[in-house]
Parts: sequence; C-alpha cells; structure tokens
Amino acid sequence: MRRAVLVNGVPASGKSTVATRLLSYLRDEGTIAAPLTLDVVKEALFNHVGTGDRYYNRMLGRASYEAIFSSIAQFPDEIVPVIDAWHGFQPIDIVEQRLTAARIERCVEVWCAVSPEIAAERYRTRASERSTGHPPASYADELLVLAETATPLGLGPVVEVSTDGPIDDAQFAAVLAHLTIDAA
Repeated sequence: MRRAVLVNGVPASGKSTVATRLLSYLRDEGTIAAPLTLDVVKEALFNHVGTGDRYYNRMLGRASYEAIFSSIAQFPDEIVPVIDAWHGFQPIDIVEQRLTAARIERCVEVWCAVSPEIAAERYRTRASERSTGHPPASYADELLVLAETATPLGLGPVVEVSTDGPIDDAQFAAVLAHLTIDAA
C-alpha cells in the first residue's frame, strides 16, 4: 500500500519543524521516509527563473506542488513521502488529483495547529530572512485572518499537533499507527 504524510498548516504554523522531527521519529521506528518541502522546490525555482508578483509566486507554488507529487509517483512503494506544505492553498479536488496521480492509497495528515497571533508574529520575524519571492512581512495581517478559519483537509486520519509551544513527539506514534493500519 502506497502511503504518504501531509504535514499541513498555514504559513508559519511550524510545519517544517514538525516534519523534521516526524521524519526522525519515523526513521527511528524503521519506516523509510523521504522529506518533500514545497518551499525548498519553490525557492529553487526562484533561484533559477526569478521572483515576481503574488500571482507569479502562486503559479510557482502550484508548479512546485505538482512537481512534488509527480516525483512521488516514481517512488518505490515502501518509501513514505512526508510532504511539508500549506496544502490548503489550492482547492481540495486538486490535492485529491495529486494524491491519485501519485497512487497514494493511505494519506495521514498532520495538522499544525497554531494561534493566529503566533503564526503572524513568526511570519513577521522571518520575512526579512526569506527569499523575495515570498510575500512580505505585511502578509502577516492576512495570515491572522487565514489562521482563524483554516482547517485540516480531512482526506484521511488527522493527527493534530499544537505548535504554539514545545512540540510533543508522542503524537508521532499516532501518525505511525495510522500509516501502518492495513499496510501489510
């Protein structure tokens, strides 16, 4: 059974931190897991084709997302991709199409739950250190609104991880349990 983990949450919700720790946990437990991060792909595109306005940024985000899932389609079945992205940036039917094209049969979602205020502050703090292809620090005002209404996709089991403070690695056991159900 082909499996995947979607590490999901609004920008600055702690997805990359959670994904890194989850990958270590899964590997320690004997699961072959591979990291795939939307921003890593997108920033490589920024370096090669340049940055632009917000529409251009979103277009590169969609292209990066498709490239990630096209790559996953080529993975051997035993590799579990851990995909770090704000999966809610596009319609859910697109996410479903990407999962189907990658032949993912079991998808576990790790929802990075963060308060709107903390997400906005994190975004403001890191904005000056990120590529100019990302929205500027003023995006934090929009993020406040987005973080109030954002919810998990719910395309499979959802494990919520609070990222307002220290992350509890114990929740990663639940992710592994969901991945291994019917995996034999």
